[in-house]
Amino acid sequence: MLQMEKMRINKFLAQKGVASRREIDKMVMENRIRINGEIATAGMKIDENDIVEIDGEKLKKTTEEKEYYIINKPLNVLSSAKDDRGRKTVVELIDTDKRLFPVGRLDYNTSGLLILTNDGELFNRVIHPRNEVYKEYYVKILGEINSRKKNMLEKGVELEDGMTLPAKVEVLSIHRDSSELKISIREGRNRQVRRMIDFIGSKVIVLRREKIGKIELGDLKIGEYRKLTKKEIEYLYSI
Repeated sequence: MLQMEKMRINKFLAQKGVASRREIDKMVMENRIRINGEIATAGMKIDENDIVEIDGEKLKKTTEEKEYYIINKPLNVLSSAKDDRGRKTVVELIDTDKRLFPVGRLDYNTSGLLILTNDGELFNRVIHPRNEVYKEYYVKILGEINSRKKNMLEKGVELEDGMTLPAKVEVLSIHRDSSELKISIREGRNRQVRRMIDFIGSKVIVLRREKIGKIELGDLKIGEYRKLTKKEIEYLYSI
């Protein structure tokens, strides 16, 4: 009988649909996971023969069926599976018995396209900058944008956590007191688009994510969601 190959704990549990690898690493650091009665350590390897407990609850041996959704996230909803302060989370908006988590994040006061799944492997494919998955945002900013400011955004700006990667910028309209843009970035830093706009001396009025790679928000209304099509899932796995 062939012996089952052991796998790093974060990859193993991500494939089980527990959470993303990053979130599992955090759970390990917080001593929330036990393997065969012992507190798990980062990088340890496990397989189906090991007994896994998360927050005192034993993990089922069977692999959870994978589900994939996109939602038009409303404003003032948290991009998280749960919140210890009692705020509404995006997971609560989807009617399912699966343990979903968001792929990447949107700010509390940003609306638009968000992918949710229980497939931890998909998370890593979509969010890593080296895969060049561009996220496109509609942005309405205070004041007029000029070619100098547009070029700054396109080339990259120096934020407190380092230089941003080059962005794609399309000017949609310019008014006397505001401008409308489409900005595409392939990073996922905290509040990145807002901080980029702050850097050029303006302020965001409206921020909405409309695309992740080839996945589009389409005609989904605020708070509405749908399952990803087979073609869309295959595209994300082709990244």
